[in-house]
Amino acid sequence: EFFRELLENAERSLNDMFVRTYGMLYMQNSEVFQDLFTELKRYYTGGNVNLEEMLNDFWARLLERMFQLINPQYHFSEDYLECVSKYTDQLKPFGDVPRKLKVQVTRAFIAARTFVQGLTVGREVANRVSKVSPTPGCIRALMKMLYCPYCRGLPTVKPCNNYCLNVMKGCLANQADLDTEWNLFIDAMLLVAERLEGPFNIESVMDPIDVKISEAIMNMQENSMQVSAKVFQGCGQPKPAPALRSSRSAPESFNTRFRPYNPEERPTTAAGTSLDRLVTDIKEKLKLSKKFWSTLPYTICKDERVTAGPSVEEDCWNGHTKARYLPEIMNDGLTNQINNPEVDVDITRPDTFIRQQIMALRVMTNKLKNAYNGNDVNFQDTSDETSGSGSGSGCTDDICPTEFDFVTTEAPPVDPDRREVEASATQPGWSLQTLLVIFLTLVLQRQWR
Repeated sequence: EFFRELLENAERSLNDMFVRTYGMLYMQNSEVFQDLFTELKRYYTGGNVNLEEMLNDFWARLLERMFQLINPQYHFSEDYLECVSKYTDQLKPFGDVPRKLKVQVTRAFIAARTFVQGLTVGREVANRVSKVSPTPGCIRALMKMLYCPYCRGLPTVKPCNNYCLNVMKGCLANQADLDTEWNLFIDAMLLVAERLEGPFNIESVMDPIDVKISEAIMNMQENSMQVSAKVFQGCGQPKPAPALRSSRSAPESFNTRFRPYNPEERPTTAAGTSLDRLVTDIKEKLKLSKKFWSTLPYTICKDERVTAGPSVEEDCWNGHTKARYLPEIMNDGLTNQINNPEVDVDITRPDTFIRQQIMALRVMTNKLKNAYNGNDVNFQDTSDETSGSGSGSGCTDDICPTEFDFVTTEAPPVDPDRREVEASATQPGWSLQTLLVIFLTLVLQRQWR
């Protein structure tokens, strides 16, 4: 919602300014500017748009239209106008505005789109992992931990905290293997968020875009004679226009100057919400989700509704009776559950579905790396782990930031015969409620659509 309003307000501001300044001249050529915003919206929503080529095409089209307006005494064929557009880079009729705006727009849109994509991927990974069914060994261990005290005549005795930890570490062994890649993903998200707050701030780029384009047009007006002379030299002398059209001189048809646009006239975006406030809020939520998967057993077992708590070591259910739990606590991850005393875990058979989520996080982290460095990525090809080259870098030597190097991990070998499990039928309700924390962490991504 925020981004949609941001683009709509920027387009509305430009349209209002140009209508009041040029009136009918602008309205007759408004599709050039409307197409610009249409393509920007399409890019943001995942369209296959090459930002650099799209912006180059915008300036080339604008040059063609303006060249006709400042030379009404001539008739220009389509081939001649195509020749004119080829001089855009050589003559720089709009000054340095196109180059600067290209850098600002590409890196800001790349960062914004990738950041929102990252929020979506994080939410989907957590949602998918929460639906993985527990193994039979996990179900047996949970039943023993939660219900066997009743069979032994100890209905008020809760499981020992360390006993619970071993059960949950066995049940969530595959989920814990998400943690390394998840943490790298969160770190990458936070770094891109810093870009959005700083040099890649899309709000600061779009808010004055009307003024920047007007500056470019004024530069074209001031240099119209020199531009026309060089074009005539390179493309040839055009044919005179019919008498009715040639009777209008350039000053009569195109001599208006833009006036400064009063900031008070600009509409607010997203009910007054600024990008900085939105990103700051999301960053705090992301920080809370760091190390989520490795701490999940501790989060569950510290709940007083589940265990007796860490402070109660003697008067708790240890799986056999009311006494201290003696076995050591297992480390995190699948390979560390080989000697888990509470849950039978086959460490040779990693969960295929969870390994796929690890890969999804790794691919997204690589895309965030590219966005952090101002490089575009192709969201359609999610199977490609290598950096994309979608719309170019959006950087120049004097502006592009220093590259940030990420280190990703390799997924453990996967048994090809391992069946993917997508149902969640028998998973305990309270563990699913805990997993919902991550959904709340990333719920703000909906505001960016």
